[in-house]
Amino acid sequence: MADSLISSYDAVLSDLDGVVYAGPHAIPGAIESLQRLATVGVGLGYVTNNASRTPAQVAAHLRELGAPAEDHQVVSSSQAAGELLASMLPQGARVLITGSAALAHEIELVGLKPVHSAAENPVAVVQGFSPELGWKDLAEASYVVAAGAQWFATNTDMSIPQARGIAPGNGTLVAAVAAATGKKPLVAGKPEAPLFHAAAKRLGADRPLVVGDRLDTDILGGNRAGYATAAVLTGVDTTHSILSARADERPTYLLANLQDLYDPYPRLTNDGGTYYCGAAWATAVDGEVTVAGPKDSLDAWRAACAAWWAAVPDAPVAQSPRLVWQAH
Repeated sequence: MADSLISSYDAVLSDLDGVVYAGPHAIPGAIESLQRLATVGVGLGYVTNNASRTPAQVAAHLRELGAPAEDHQVVSSSQAAGELLASMLPQGARVLITGSAALAHEIELVGLKPVHSAAENPVAVVQGFSPELGWKDLAEASYVVAAGAQWFATNTDMSIPQARGIAPGNGTLVAAVAAATGKKPLVAGKPEAPLFHAAAKRLGADRPLVVGDRLDTDILGGNRAGYATAAVLTGVDTTHSILSARADERPTYLLANLQDLYDPYPRLTNDGGTYYCGAAWATAVDGEVTVAGPKDSLDAWRAACAAWWAAVPDAPVAQSPRLVWQAH
C-alpha cells in the first residue's frame, strides 16, 4: 500500500450522495473502501450538504449500510448554518425554518428560536433541503425575505442523486425564493471552505484528501480549503464535465470510484506539450484536444485533462474543447 494514492494523505473527507450511496443504496465497492481506511491508518470524515437529516441520523444510516461512522465523523451544512447564524444573530432570535426538523434542531442547539410562520416575526430565514417542502413553505420564506430579514441557505446544490436518477436539490428551491424576492442568501455549506476545515480539525488531519462527485460543491470547496481533491465518477459529474471544468473546480485526481484510492495514481508527464498518462497521450492546440487511447480509458481522460487545463489554465468559466480520438 506504500505507493497507493491514499498513502500520501492522513484522512479522507468524503461526500455522501453520489460517492457512498445513491438514494437508499450503497454504491458498489464504496463500503469496503471506507472500511479499509482504518487498516491503512487513514482517518475518515463525512462532509455533507444534505441538511434534511441530523448528523446522528446520517451516521446511523451509514452504519446500516455497513460503513464505519460515529456521529462526530459527520459534518453537515445544517451544523455550518447554525454556527453561521449564531455568529450573526443575538441569542434567542427567531429564525424561520424552511427545511427539515433536523435543520430546526441545529438552529435550536446554537441558542436561536426556530419558527415556522412569518406571523411569528422572524428576523432571519434559513433554508435547507427537505423532500417535504412545498409551495406554501417557499412562499412563507419569500414573504419574510422580501420584508428584509436576513436569509441563509445551508447549500445551493442544484441537483441530488437518487436511486431513480438525478432530482432537484436545495439550490433549485433557493432559486425559487431568489426569483420571487430578487435577493441572494448567505451560503453556509459547500463550496465554502469552513465546512472542510471543521471536518479536518475534528479528525486532527493535516493532509486530508477531499473526495466528491460534484465539481461545484465538493471539488470547489476542497480547493478553496487548500486541500487535495479527487473527483469520482459515481455521481453527478462526468469525464466530459470534468475536462471542461473552470480553473477553480478542477480536481487534483480523477478516479472511477473509491476503490481507486488503493491503487497507485498514474504519473502524468509533459513532453513538449504532449501529456502522457499510462499508455495514453493527449495534446491541445487551438481549442482542440487530440487523445490517443480508448474512450473508456481513465488514463486517456487524465491525459486529456492535463493537456486542456495547461492550454486554458485560468478558465473563469467551463470551456469544452473539440475532442479528436485517435486509434491507439
